Amino acid sequence: MTISCPDCPQSVMKVYDFHGEEVDCCQSCGGMWFENGELNAALSKADNGDDKVRVEETLGQRLGQSTRRCNHCNCSMERYHLMDGYQIEVDVCHRCSGVWIDEHERQKVVQSPMVKQLLAELDAKISVKTWLFQFLSQMPVEFSLKPKSRPVITYLLLALNTLIFMGYGFNLEATDRVFANFAMQSRELLAGHHPWSLLSHMFLHGDIMHLAGNMYFLYVVGDNLEDALGRMKFLGLYLLCGFAAAAAQIIAEPGSGVYMVGASGAIAGLFGMYLMWFRHASLTFMFIIYQRKLSPMAFFAIWLAFNILGLVMAGEGVAYWAHIGGFVAGLVIGAALKAKVMHSNPLLAMMNEPEVKVSR
Repeated sequence: MTISCPDCPQSVMKVYDFHGEEVDCCQSCGGMWFENGELNAALSKADNGDDKVRVEETLGQRLGQSTRRCNHCNCSMERYHLMDGYQIEVDVCHRCSGVWIDEHERQKVVQSPMVKQLLAELDAKISVKTWLFQFLSQMPVEFSLKPKSRPVITYLLLALNTLIFMGYGFNLEATDRVFANFAMQSRELLAGHHPWSLLSHMFLHGDIMHLAGNMYFLYVVGDNLEDALGRMKFLGLYLLCGFAAAAAQIIAEPGSGVYMVGASGAIAGLFGMYLMWFRHASLTFMFIIYQRKLSPMAFFAIWLAFNILGLVMAGEGVAYWAHIGGFVAGLVIGAALKAKVMHSNPLLAMMNEPEVKVSR
């Protein structure tokens, strides 16, 4: 029996094999009609991490009446989100339990079980242990995709920065000597002295708290970025952001004789890339005892506001221009490479789809 398309009634549907299930597909618009149970069966056979899909029984929010009519029952269908947190729209007939899916939503529907699993991890409630850690440390906790590979470069950067600090950081005379030779000073660098300080300053820190703060933030965002970029490209872009941060500080204060040290500028660049590629992630923010998950956009907006405030108030001894310069460099790099990174990381691309909604 031939049936007409709910979306373009003049077109005839033909049988199409969809992941082992024979379903009706419109030759004009590409939409698909699934009879009761066919969508569950097809998704259970697809490569999506779930062989017992029950999406037809667990549809998300009802959106109202559809303009389409069921091609079997000739009654109006209802619009639903495919599931909570994944706002793919499908049309459902409540009389025969058939489901209509538009062509451009096919692949997104196929991957919905994987999205559901990832959302369950991202939407997990904050544990008492996590709350206690942040209360004591006042550092954010990240909820994001787990890296597929070990972040070797991130670990090496953490170890290198720590070992270098251990070599001089607890001896005032050694600190003075190291800073005199390897810290960056805008005035001295522009005069042609110590050109290597453009690189070496990124691996020096003023005190143990300066080191701990930078290394923690490197640990938080570095593993995801290294996984998305690959090890050598991650290292290259980390250093490039550090150079951009140094350039911003030099341009802003060319006559300064204050020592500039720290990985903050390079890590601020990582913040910019993270913001562009990991919109689904959450970072917790602690205000005294009140903890809340924030989007990367909200979290880094607060971070940037503190830096701009510090710049306006002319805080002594903090390279605010370097932080801002590194962050802007990271945003530019993130925008330029986004399409390529998403193409190389299908799972990351899927979680960046506008239909994915993370609870915070």
